[in-house]
Amino acid sequence: MEEPQPKRHRPHHGHRHNHHDNPRERDPAKTAELQASTNPFMPMFLTFREELDSHHDRRERVIKASRDITALSKKMIFSLQRARKLNAPLPAHLQKEISTRHAEINSHLTAISPDLQSLNANRYQRQISGGLQELMEALCFQHYLTTGTLLSHTAAQAMIPGGIELTIPDYVLGVFDFTGELMRFGITMIALGGAGDESGEANRILLDLRRLREEFEGLDTYSSNGFLGKDVDRKMTVMRQCVEKVENAVYGVIVRGSEKPKGWVPDLEVRAEEE
Repeated sequence: MEEPQPKRHRPHHGHRHNHHDNPRERDPAKTAELQASTNPFMPMFLTFREELDSHHDRRERVIKASRDITALSKKMIFSLQRARKLNAPLPAHLQKEISTRHAEINSHLTAISPDLQSLNANRYQRQISGGLQELMEALCFQHYLTTGTLLSHTAAQAMIPGGIELTIPDYVLGVFDFTGELMRFGITMIALGGAGDESGEANRILLDLRRLREEFEGLDTYSSNGFLGKDVDRKMTVMRQCVEKVENAVYGVIVRGSEKPKGWVPDLEVRAEEE
């Protein structure tokens, strides 16, 4: 019995293959346009793309503003460290520098205020947090130098423009950092004039630092889902070290001062090298 022969397909000469019909060789723009006109889901994904682009643009604006606020706040602190009196108005030239930089900070905050409203306040809180903490450090330091008291959260919130929320963690962590600047100021006052009597400025700074340490150590930093963030343990350690440095400097003047010539101050350079 003969095997069946395979069928031969005759070419259709009336149909010519057009290479432009290959989807791989189409213009990407025309392909996207064709899909947009035929795919009912394309408008929805185009909306998602616009929302993601807006999100990344807002996030970058907030990050840049936070960095600028941090830099300006540090400059405010450097200027404040040049003050030499406690519980007194700042010298005119220092007040001018502080006011100028504070105005620049407010300008940055006002510019990003629309990006930090409603749900976006929580969405970008992590991006703005560093700048606000540094600002709190500067404002608390300025307030302490001029009034001798700690800036409250309510007063600090009133100093932030644009309706931007100052969260409790940002305020508290900013006060943690403020103790470091207060330590430096106290050491400077001791180096310039000694510890003085119990009513002297150095002793007053030491008492205030001890009170802050007492209040900070009373914080419950482990419950409430760690509302102060992961940096609180490190800041707590640094805060204790700051208080101890001022204590050692004051003790050095009071205990050993009578054994030294007039005008003697603690060897702060050795301590700086040890740090």
